[in-house]
Amino acid sequence: MRQLRWVLLGALALTGMACRAAPAPQPQDKPSPVPAKKPDVFTVGVWQPAAGLRQAPIWPGPAPDGTLRPQGPETIQTYDDPPATGGTSQAVLNVAIPTMTIIPAKGRTTGTAVIVFPGGGFQKVFMGLEGTEICDWLVAKGITCIVSKYRAPGGNDYWDDNLKRHITPKIMRALQDAQRTIRLVRSKAGELGIDPHKIGVIGFSAGGYLVAQTSNILTPAYKPVDAIDQVSSRPDFAVALYPGHICRDDGKTFDPTLPISKTAPPTFIAQSWDDPVDPICNSLMYAAALDKAGVSTEIHLFAHGGHAFGLRKKDQPVGVWPTLVEAWLKQLGML
Repeated sequence: MRQLRWVLLGALALTGMACRAAPAPQPQDKPSPVPAKKPDVFTVGVWQPAAGLRQAPIWPGPAPDGTLRPQGPETIQTYDDPPATGGTSQAVLNVAIPTMTIIPAKGRTTGTAVIVFPGGGFQKVFMGLEGTEICDWLVAKGITCIVSKYRAPGGNDYWDDNLKRHITPKIMRALQDAQRTIRLVRSKAGELGIDPHKIGVIGFSAGGYLVAQTSNILTPAYKPVDAIDQVSSRPDFAVALYPGHICRDDGKTFDPTLPISKTAPPTFIAQSWDDPVDPICNSLMYAAALDKAGVSTEIHLFAHGGHAFGLRKKDQPVGVWPTLVEAWLKQLGML
């Protein structure tokens, strides 16, 4: 039975706030000083997870089809991020050797695993905000978490600053990496202590697009390299947060390269109406297409939240999305 729930949060809260006028500033009031933003630091080297965690290449040799174009060595971008632990977060540029980082569940294990696809516009990969931070939440719920560091830049549809338009490469290398990661995790189910039928994906922004692709494109996007490529790449459930790249031409057309399959897994979608980066049409059009195909789909749209809210903004309505995901996973028997 198809399920499509629409939840719009936040508008009522604004009504009450409008009734209370803010006190007028007094002459002696002085604006609080705004701390200067530290410049980003770029360090050449391979991104490393926290001590004790295991990061492994997903391909037995060189990744198929290499990179979109010749590029420099992998580089870590460290930037000011006050809400993050330590006040900074990291993104990775020039990923040529895709990896997965395994973070075991804490306490009671559910047998469920989730592969995280961070965002970054297919130009970089935000390993902190939309990667390891998400795992901190999941592993505390007894879920084994795997962070995908897929190839970028140009691993999939991206915005070209020079040409001022979107470019869809003929070879979707990020999709290759995403499919391979799902297969690899499923092939290691016994080793990881997880159920091979309880493997899901969660993605943010560009990573949300990878969620849509892996949910609907089951034909391998690359030539098989070993026996692992005989394993299914279909996720058992999918969560897409503020997905992008799905609606094109200012919302007039649906991505022509994304087929919608009736075999796509149950899907949870969340986004804010005021997202300034990925228009709300991405979530609306994708949810409608899944529902039309008969796929169980749950969507939550928030009045406010902007883009890349991740696990931030816990004091705002948009901050309840993890609780909603947990309830949804329990309903599916995954948690």
